[in-house]
Amino acid sequence: MAFREDFLWGGATAANQCEGGYNEGGRGLANVDVLPTGPDREAVVKGQMKMFDFDEEHFYPAKTAIDMYHRYKEDIALFGEMGFKTYRMSIAWTRIFPNGDEEEPNEDGLKFYEDIFKECHKYGIEPLVTITHFDCPMHLIKEYGSWRNRKLIVFYERFCRVIFNRYKGLVNYWLTFNEINMVMHAPFMAAGLYIGEDANPEQTKYQAAHHLLVASAIATKIAHETDPKNKVGCMVAAGTHYPYSCKPEDVMAGKMRDRDDYFFIDVQSRGVYPAYAIRQLENEGIILHKEEGDDELLKNHTVDFISFSYYMSRVATVDPKVAEMTTGNIFDSVKNPYLESTDWGWQIDPLGLRIAMNDLYDRYQKPLFVVENGLGSVDNPDESGYVQDDYRIKYMADHIKHMKDAVELDGIDLLGYTSWGCIDLVSAGSGEMKKRYGFIYVDRDNEGNGTLARSKKKSFDWYKKVIASNGEDLTN
Repeated sequence: MAFREDFLWGGATAANQCEGGYNEGGRGLANVDVLPTGPDREAVVKGQMKMFDFDEEHFYPAKTAIDMYHRYKEDIALFGEMGFKTYRMSIAWTRIFPNGDEEEPNEDGLKFYEDIFKECHKYGIEPLVTITHFDCPMHLIKEYGSWRNRKLIVFYERFCRVIFNRYKGLVNYWLTFNEINMVMHAPFMAAGLYIGEDANPEQTKYQAAHHLLVASAIATKIAHETDPKNKVGCMVAAGTHYPYSCKPEDVMAGKMRDRDDYFFIDVQSRGVYPAYAIRQLENEGIILHKEEGDDELLKNHTVDFISFSYYMSRVATVDPKVAEMTTGNIFDSVKNPYLESTDWGWQIDPLGLRIAMNDLYDRYQKPLFVVENGLGSVDNPDESGYVQDDYRIKYMADHIKHMKDAVELDGIDLLGYTSWGCIDLVSAGSGEMKKRYGFIYVDRDNEGNGTLARSKKKSFDWYKKVIASNGEDLTN
């Protein structure tokens, strides 16, 4: 059998994409709440258009999302029926500290997640908790400028101390920041950074990245001190850049693009800024403002495992004549002529998962955890809400097969696999509901219409069988 006996099969969501209840239980407003659907979303996500509150002209899907805030027991029961060993979810920072800078936490928020974790354990499901899945309290953005300000490290540390102590014994697997490299590509969505008026956006983003990295190290330190059973991982949006040709310049272009992603994990896993990053910052005239003790924190408190999202590989070239581009998970890439694409232009490359796993494991020699992988597609349910999603089953079976090869043939230490969007939720990239990933259909459309009723897709029973066989039975 390829996968370990305690392999953590499951699914993944994010609070801002599924919970809703944005103003209930004492919760405060966050950056992820004010991301609208429609043509302005990209500019807001990238920190180019200022949107710090709701207006009448836009629709904000995160306000209600799929209403898991009120329906989590129903949803977790369905996860339990599939046989989940783990459920990757996130904590909304503003449920615990509504403004972010309070001295004392919000008990209603603490109790809400405590109840969720207990509900998971009722079904034998181990929570895998992302501390910050793009959330940043709007008060911290307005008052302090978000992660460009070092004070956010203090507020994040307080947040971590509270949740590590409150949930000791209920949670043992933690991720510090979701897709930490996304701060360079989608700064407002990823870290609450509005950079539209900045004279030097790159300086702002790299300084914020340093604060995130120090905060991650502090979180890792506190987690290990609070409970020796705690395991802490980093999380990166992964996908190897292939050279468009065997031209040496294209090969180098691919390596350079990969470094942009590895930079963060190099620091979180190895504990030091890599030489290439130091030289790059020097060449670009970017000066990181560090405080005494920062380097020591980074060095002494590295992560226990490497987690990552994988949706597609990417392609790099130095040839400006190669004009056909595609976009996947925010990242622009030259289109790969050998691959098919999803309805949203994300290129489908199951073997690329094995390649990415080898790249990460060879580089870091730490256990890996695939915490996001899935197919976003338009689903057409019948009258009862049933979706015959054979295309999703094929996508996932192909990826799991190559993931299995990475373990069985390449010797990679893999902790688990959580499919992205195990229940339909709001797309982070587009804000749409019609871009569906789940094994469970949710009756809600892009405009917020629908009953929110849940129903099982064909992939529900298929994934149940995959888990029961520990990945051995991938047949449709």
